[in-house]
Amino acid sequence: MKERHGADAPVERLSGSLERVTFHSEESGFCVLRVKASGHRELVTVTGCAASVTPGEFLECTGSWQNDRTHGMQFKALHLKVVPPTTLEGIEKYLGSGMVKGIGPHFAKALVHAFREEVFSVIEQSPQRLLELPGIGRKRMEMVANAWVEQKAIREIMIFLQSHGLGTARAVRIYKSYGNEAILKVTENPYRLALDIHGIGFKTADALAAKLGVAPDSPMRAQAGVRHVLQEMSSSGHCAAARTALAESAASLLEIPQPTIETAIEAEIAGENLIPDEIAGTPCLFLASLYRAEVGVASSLSRLALGAPPWGTIVAEKAIPWVEGQTGLTLSASQRAAVGTALDNKVVVITGGPGVGKTTLVNSILGIIRASHLRVTLCAPTGRAAKRLTESTGLEAKTIHRLLEFDPQSFGFKRGKDNPLDTDLLVIDEASMVDVVLMNKLLPAVPDRAALVIVGDVDQLPSVGPGCVLADIIDSGAIATVRLTEIFRQAAGSRIIVNAHRINRGELPLKEPAEGLVDFYFIPAATPEDIHGKLLQVITERIPKRFGLHPVRDIQVLTPMNRGGLGARSLNVELQAALNGSAEPKITRFGTSFAPGDKVIQTVNNYEKEVFNGDIGSIVEIDLDQGTLGVQFDDRQVSYEFGELDELSLAYATSIHKSQGSEYSAVVIPLAMQHYTMLERNLIYTAVTRGKKLVVVIGEEKALAIAVKNHKSHRRLTKLAGRLSG
Repeated sequence: MKERHGADAPVERLSGSLERVTFHSEESGFCVLRVKASGHRELVTVTGCAASVTPGEFLECTGSWQNDRTHGMQFKALHLKVVPPTTLEGIEKYLGSGMVKGIGPHFAKALVHAFREEVFSVIEQSPQRLLELPGIGRKRMEMVANAWVEQKAIREIMIFLQSHGLGTARAVRIYKSYGNEAILKVTENPYRLALDIHGIGFKTADALAAKLGVAPDSPMRAQAGVRHVLQEMSSSGHCAAARTALAESAASLLEIPQPTIETAIEAEIAGENLIPDEIAGTPCLFLASLYRAEVGVASSLSRLALGAPPWGTIVAEKAIPWVEGQTGLTLSASQRAAVGTALDNKVVVITGGPGVGKTTLVNSILGIIRASHLRVTLCAPTGRAAKRLTESTGLEAKTIHRLLEFDPQSFGFKRGKDNPLDTDLLVIDEASMVDVVLMNKLLPAVPDRAALVIVGDVDQLPSVGPGCVLADIIDSGAIATVRLTEIFRQAAGSRIIVNAHRINRGELPLKEPAEGLVDFYFIPAATPEDIHGKLLQVITERIPKRFGLHPVRDIQVLTPMNRGGLGARSLNVELQAALNGSAEPKITRFGTSFAPGDKVIQTVNNYEKEVFNGDIGSIVEIDLDQGTLGVQFDDRQVSYEFGELDELSLAYATSIHKSQGSEYSAVVIPLAMQHYTMLERNLIYTAVTRGKKLVVVIGEEKALAIAVKNHKSHRRLTKLAGRLSG
């Protein structure tokens, strides 16, 4: 049966069973399929759009034949209807495709052999019958039955999203967050998606709202827009926004008159989602959670600073010679003064760059305090930083999250004000990385009697999360602070350390070649293309040959940006092809291909898996039957379902921001004028201080000069310093 379709080819109908999915985009739904079509001897290629496609399904398409220059004859489907399979062969292929967790090709064959055409209704309505099969226990039966229900619900969400013009990649997350009421909840308030679902932005939720008939100037949209703009500002590190700037940004984003936005702001304040406060005389608005965090950190620090330290009075002049004798180290005049400050105060900050003896100072303080038989606790924000602290002190250090004992049941921490840590002294290392929210979880868990030592390099980039806690504490003048500046002799032999301090003072790094191999190189390049070529050559050939370092395990590319030809995304694709291109099996999810051997980075905090934003690991296995991928992080393996892979990115190259608190054997930094907006002193300083054995900067001389000179570091809008000094 044929009907005309415009002036082009006639519209035809085509039906048949889906043999293979050549390509399917979860974002657009576009797919390229190989179909065993009735009336055709060979497989035909069908292109079209579908929310979800699985081999074995039966397709009913309307469209037209087109001769593609590259791929030959294809059936271009205008409408593509997917029907569950009815033939035994189709059912087996469908079940064995990995769409249902717990059913692989082998088990699919056994199921179809046992239950024939009834297999779907057996799984759905009487799953206990699966126990009749040999080797199937109750656990496997429940897993298959649950996965079947889940898969059905996820497909419904996919079809709902696609029918409203949205990508279906996040359907699994939506189901995990909202369960079987997902479609109902999303229809009631589509803006929840932007708040609740990682990876769905305001624009996507707004497009869905428009399709569902939400008016452009509706209060629901205006309030969601205001909160979205403030959240965007907090993801750039601000704890608040000036009220006028917030209103203007929201009005311009939503294209709604300002009075409607003002009404929305008042409604958000009344609902206690936003909190008004003044910063330096300017009326500002805080997200409620960030306001509470700032107030909490200020009150915890004030509480802890009160009273005498738990060790009472220790005379530094006597303690220092004793500890020097114990450790065999000789302290400099500045370190002796710092020990005195730490012993006299209940809360102290120790800051300074690399090679200035922060570790020696902390070890000396710990030696003196532990001689008084007091309990000492050490922590750091990341697993790698905690590991380094353990190595440098010889005492166990934990990540902050582990120290506070995360409880997956309550989705909170077991340690806090009502269940404090059992300690007399808490040392927090790499404190520049700790944002205001995490600091407000940690400090209430420190008992009143205990002392606190906060260690970090205040000249590094501030935390990825909101606030600049370390800088604000120092700026407040309310907490005793020690700033170490003297570079020690053994450190002065390292070009990395010497150049880090030069950059921090606004001076260009030393570039003239030294005799033999050194640990810092600047390779000049004229254009982004030139940087690109030299970068690939340095990683794949020059560093491995000259320094014997492994190109994946030991070398880390740190780039100022995520986007662009020298951004992390683009470099990752090329480095993956160059360093791990032939690895199998490959799977593609959320626009990224993953294979065993790939280096990956966790991009959000996942408390249940105990992996956190910035943790780097390596893919060790991909199980296509179970739909899972295993990543080795330092000392343990973590499993991800395919629907969770939007939490991972490739990590051959990462942004400099993501590298905070980590150390790598070798660091390669591309710097181009195209990074202009990001070129700042603390950015390049942070990147250079990540390298342990080798730092290579490849770039335009002008870009390096701009980065070193530019110290206007955009100040984050916070009020912590004011709350502490006030």
